[in-house]
Amino acid sequence: MDYSQFLLMHHEIGILIVFLLVFLFDTFLPKSAQSKLSVASCVLFGLYTLYCFFAPMTIGEAFAGMYATSPIVASIKNILNVGLFLVLLQSIKWNDSESQLVRRGEFIELLLVTLFGMYLMVSARHFLIFVIGLETASLPLAALAAFDKKQYESHEAAVKYLFTAVFSSAIYLLGISFVYGFTGSLYFQDIALSAALAEGSVLVYVALAFVIAGIGFKISLVPFHLWTADVYQGAPTSVTSYLSVVSKGAAAFAAFIVLTQAFGAVYSAVWEWMLYALIVLTITVGNLFAIRQTNMKRFLAFSSISQAGYIMLGVIAFNAAGVAALAYYVLIYIVSNLAAFGVVQAIENATGKVDMTDYNGLYKTNPKLSFAMMLAMFSLGGIPPFAGFFSKFFIFSSALAEGSVAIYVLVLIALLNTIISLYYYLLVVKAMFIRPNDNPIEPFKSHWSERAGLSICVAGIILIGLVSTIYMFLNKAAEVSGLF
Repeated sequence: MDYSQFLLMHHEIGILIVFLLVFLFDTFLPKSAQSKLSVASCVLFGLYTLYCFFAPMTIGEAFAGMYATSPIVASIKNILNVGLFLVLLQSIKWNDSESQLVRRGEFIELLLVTLFGMYLMVSARHFLIFVIGLETASLPLAALAAFDKKQYESHEAAVKYLFTAVFSSAIYLLGISFVYGFTGSLYFQDIALSAALAEGSVLVYVALAFVIAGIGFKISLVPFHLWTADVYQGAPTSVTSYLSVVSKGAAAFAAFIVLTQAFGAVYSAVWEWMLYALIVLTITVGNLFAIRQTNMKRFLAFSSISQAGYIMLGVIAFNAAGVAALAYYVLIYIVSNLAAFGVVQAIENATGKVDMTDYNGLYKTNPKLSFAMMLAMFSLGGIPPFAGFFSKFFIFSSALAEGSVAIYVLVLIALLNTIISLYYYLLVVKAMFIRPNDNPIEPFKSHWSERAGLSICVAGIILIGLVSTIYMFLNKAAEVSGLF
């Protein structure tokens, strides 16, 4: 066995080293030193994230072609690292609370394990590796959803997530069995060749429908989204923010890899129209249900469902610009959505309030939090000159490059839905700045980690869209990676 191929897995090896250090720290250090576990873990993971940005990006395969890496794959993993770092930073106060004292290390370790699974999903070129990564990323999230032992809603969220995760995995595995039935292989390259030869076969349609359905559960595509709102509401806010950005982003990247690499040969004949329907339903249903929500976590849950539809437009593009726009969109979505969740978490930790009516008149007592939430809403809505505008611009441009009438109609529907999304995002702004409240949330000083996380997110919302080199780098990385 050529052990040098492990050198291609520097992201995976790095995250395992971080996990081992956190585990040893949590297990063997005295209790007096363990009070610094959350901060130390965040700093350690921050250093690892910086290392990954400067590590060399190579193109190569390992384990007989089952694992692959490239500049765009490495960039995607780096984006996921940014998301987890921000989640760890914003969760320091909650993770150091009295109820979490005996479980601080477990929370961090489970997050690191899920990220390791997401790495495997993105780099997989064989369905065995993909399934291992998928389950490694999914099962610990059930434990994380139930992390708040004192809350019934947290237990309910965990049960719902576990059942839906198992059900979606079963559907996905059934689809893979059909794939193996008509190809005799689980390698993406072999499947692509066999699918092209078997184009028009009912088995190809059925297999792909099951695979898309299984992945759709992870991304929260309609109609596979029914678990999302309840789990987001019931799970601890730190876990909810992780589910909404890092987990969703990784699943979207994985969907792109699977669909383009394994089933790209039958794109126009089989799965193009499946995705058209899923995207329209996801964006529209997510927007319509978001309007009706008063609980901020459920509100952001349906907002994230709608955002998943926009993310999948990058898959529709089916080119290097599409994957670059997808990565760019997820990066901006991470900072925008985590800014919103950062405000929600800060208010919840200080007051326990999560209802939108509680935000009435917030600017009078907490102007900085109101300003951060306003920027997050503007960015998520795609209002220029904030980063969300540029992410939507590039995702629409990459999709329109295909040039078909159907894609023009699809983008038009997405644009019309953007107007609807602006309406409900501005409802939050209206509540904070316009609606009166005789008993607004009292002024409070948020934890330093919450302020630091919000500062990074706000800076990202303002600057990422203006720094054109980021998108140019991602586009170049996609072109040289040779995915198409």
